[in-house]
Amino acid sequence: MIPENTVRRTVEAGDTVHGVMAFEFFTPGLPASLAAAGAEYVILDMEHSGAGIETIKAQCALARGVGIVPLVRVPGIAYHLIAPVLDAGAMGIMAPMVETAAQAAELADACRYRPEGRRGLAFRVAHDSYATTDIAETMRAANDAVLVIALIESAAGIDNAFDILATPGIDVGWLGHYDLTDSLGIPGRFDHADFLAAADRLAAACGAAGKTAGIMDGDATLVAAMHARGYRMLGLGSDVGLLQAGYRSGLERVRAAIGRAERG
Repeated sequence: MIPENTVRRTVEAGDTVHGVMAFEFFTPGLPASLAAAGAEYVILDMEHSGAGIETIKAQCALARGVGIVPLVRVPGIAYHLIAPVLDAGAMGIMAPMVETAAQAAELADACRYRPEGRRGLAFRVAHDSYATTDIAETMRAANDAVLVIALIESAAGIDNAFDILATPGIDVGWLGHYDLTDSLGIPGRFDHADFLAAADRLAAACGAAGKTAGIMDGDATLVAAMHARGYRMLGLGSDVGLLQAGYRSGLERVRAAIGRAERG
């Protein structure tokens, strides 16, 4: 009763997937609205949003119900932060500030059952749709379905990118571009040569290991440019950013139309 992770299958094939990150609007209609708009996954944030496990569990159930893959960014690389989220129904984990192969191995081990990891056993809960009958098969299916994302967002992480992405069990190397530029001393300078060199190094590390590079930003032009640099797991903005951008754009059009009418 473990659903297929279509996002993992897509990135394993080298194809592109699109999604959104959610920080604020954890309503019953959020996953269905995102799916209707074409998102293939949603990353539910626990690092910066203040969202708790009850909220995350509900959103994972809603997302799985409408065919959008729920992924969760946990606040750190620690077993007790990861295991409950997986049991709550998350189909993938993103962990921040992965800077070494040892940290990557700790992350991967927490996300999968033995022999691939050390995840603790819990069945007939949300992750297996409350319906396990064959424990060994459920463990195998869960290991096959989970997507493990290492968030690379520091100069140290970029320096160690090839070792991090070569770690068994890591599926995606995600570029945390804001923190990375801060670490490089060029905050927000996504056109800077040092940032672009770092982004290319992460893409190369992913390619060498047969893994996928990912990034998310509210600027569609930046996201498309990173696709051209080899990034295949793409995110376009957050729930807050998309609402603000959509309203701002519409408001500007309304004001412009009013101005034209008043002048005419």
